[in-house]
Amino acid sequence: MPKFDYSLHYAELDLRAHPELYRVGVGEQGVLLVQPYKSELLPHWRFATPELARESSEVIYGMFLAYLRAGDFVGADMARKFLQMGFTRARRYANHRGGKKYDGPVPEDKRGQSGAHGRAELPRSPEDPVKAESARIFKAKWDEAEANEQYAALKKAHKAQYG
Repeated sequence: MPKFDYSLHYAELDLRAHPELYRVGVGEQGVLLVQPYKSELLPHWRFATPELARESSEVIYGMFLAYLRAGDFVGADMARKFLQMGFTRARRYANHRGGKKYDGPVPEDKRGQSGAHGRAELPRSPEDPVKAESARIFKAKWDEAEANEQYAALKKAHKAQYG
């Protein structure tokens, strides 16, 4: 699978106008970079409590469906990534009080990219049941998005056309 291209200047790009520049990548790659979707989705992304996670995941899933209705694969994939990120971030906070998973700062050249980047993982805290429930809520919506047949078809077509 082609990797997400971190060399592009996403703050200056409109990927709705230039979907040919978008690469799915792995997992959540690019979730906080790709415009205009980041600006559309981020204001709705919340996971601090199950109530906020439920509302947030439903709004973002609704946006996912709207992007699909518009034939906008990049938007749908970004919404899917926000649902995935809701799950992963809530799980991180469920497992690590304060949300800090790794020891030390992210290296300058790795900012905006997921991963340990050579840092040691901190020990887990006792599980936070509130954040664990938020994670479960996001996981259900993420799974629903991944199982969507129209999404799968658009993803296949995008990869066939653009790589």
